[in-house]
Amino acid sequence: MTTRTIEQILADLKNGKRPLLAARPEESDESRFDCPLCKDQGGYLKKQLGMDVWVKCRCAAERKVERILGASEITGAFRKLDFKGFITRGKPQAVIDAYECALEFVENFDTIKNCRKNSIALLGRPGSGKTHLLTALSNYVMRQKQTPVLYFPFVEGFTDLKNDFDLLDAKLARMKQADVLFIDDLFKPLNGKPRATDWQIEQMYAVVNYRYLNHKPVLLSSELACDELVQVDEALGTRLYEMCSDYLVIIHGNPYEVNHRLEGAR
Repeated sequence: MTTRTIEQILADLKNGKRPLLAARPEESDESRFDCPLCKDQGGYLKKQLGMDVWVKCRCAAERKVERILGASEITGAFRKLDFKGFITRGKPQAVIDAYECALEFVENFDTIKNCRKNSIALLGRPGSGKTHLLTALSNYVMRQKQTPVLYFPFVEGFTDLKNDFDLLDAKLARMKQADVLFIDDLFKPLNGKPRATDWQIEQMYAVVNYRYLNHKPVLLSSELACDELVQVDEALGTRLYEMCSDYLVIIHGNPYEVNHRLEGAR
């Protein structure tokens, strides 16, 4: 293209002519779509035995997983947690047992997910990796099984509900209906006593009983052991025990040996 001076361009504008602009490269089809293979249609036509057949694109599964992860209410940082990142070296047997229990649950998930004993509980010492393991399990189920998981942190979750009762019915409905429900730190103790008001127990019983009756899996972490959960509420505690009894680990021990956050503290 011939180089033109500013004076020539201004003269053209004065005479009503549009200046010639440098040609811009055309935007390629590939750059306009997240998936150039199916052009964001979720599938494409492919010749098979001389016929055009609609084939589901691999991006459809990837998008489904992203939607499932986004709806889980698990934070972006926690979505990165996996089993490879969990440390068992030098840890007590109870921590190793919890790790192996979570792996076994994942391996058997497809077989047990609709059974009575289809849930898992990791209980006991804080900092022992209960949340890490159950989050890693959740991430695996969402990514590899394309099964939705809903995360509910007990303390923060009920604080949010108490601050906005308009959320209550919708939230409880989601907790009942979720394919898999992850309850983190159930009845987390405060000053040595379980944090469990009558209202909290009532709401948790409604959720757990619905899932118990409809064979919907629960992933449970708590600092309380089975007998302590039963003492908080027998009907609730015994239902959780029955659901989780095949995949249940209670972690006791010296906090300096069990608690990952105290690594190197002495």
